[in-house]
Amino acid sequence: MTAVRQDAWTADDDLILAEVTLRHIRDGGTQLSAFEEVGERIGRTAAACGFRWNSCVRKKYEAAIQIAKAQRQKRNQLKRQTGSSELTRSGSGSEAARAGTNAEEQMSMDAIIRFLRQWKGSYQENERKIKQLEQQLADKEEELKKLREEYEDMKQNGTFNEDYKALLQIMERARKMAFLAEEQEEQKPRFKMDANGNLERIE
Repeated sequence: MTAVRQDAWTADDDLILAEVTLRHIRDGGTQLSAFEEVGERIGRTAAACGFRWNSCVRKKYEAAIQIAKAQRQKRNQLKRQTGSSELTRSGSGSEAARAGTNAEEQMSMDAIIRFLRQWKGSYQENERKIKQLEQQLADKEEELKKLREEYEDMKQNGTFNEDYKALLQIMERARKMAFLAEEQEEQKPRFKMDANGNLERIE
């Protein structure tokens, strides 16, 4: 069993790193300040948090990063609009603030919808690939099954052929032995006794 390093990053550590970093991106803060905050929360250095973010965590949250950047940009625009509207009447300023809040909320909803659509598209594509791979695996297993059956048939037929050849060889040897015995029997000299009691050879 592989031992787990004491300083290994956990899923909770990665989640905290992602949440804090995305918040700093959305609010216009720096990543360094985010890494420092995370380091204080989980007991690591800011450098370690930065390395973990860039090497592993960032690639999992690309879509969320784009949303956070879009929210920051929109928020900055609203702040500029709000700042200029402060020169007008207080009533108009309140109305502009409400309009800015509504616009920001709408922007956030649009960003979330885009993110969910991207995620849904990625999920459906991965699901399609999984089904395709499962079908390919099933086809390969069926092909392997047929090859095994053919191999077993060939093994059985091969054994039968060897047995048949051995039987033919035995029969051939028996036939030759019988022929030689018959030939030897015919070649033995034959004798008969004449009237005087003498043996004479019969040709």
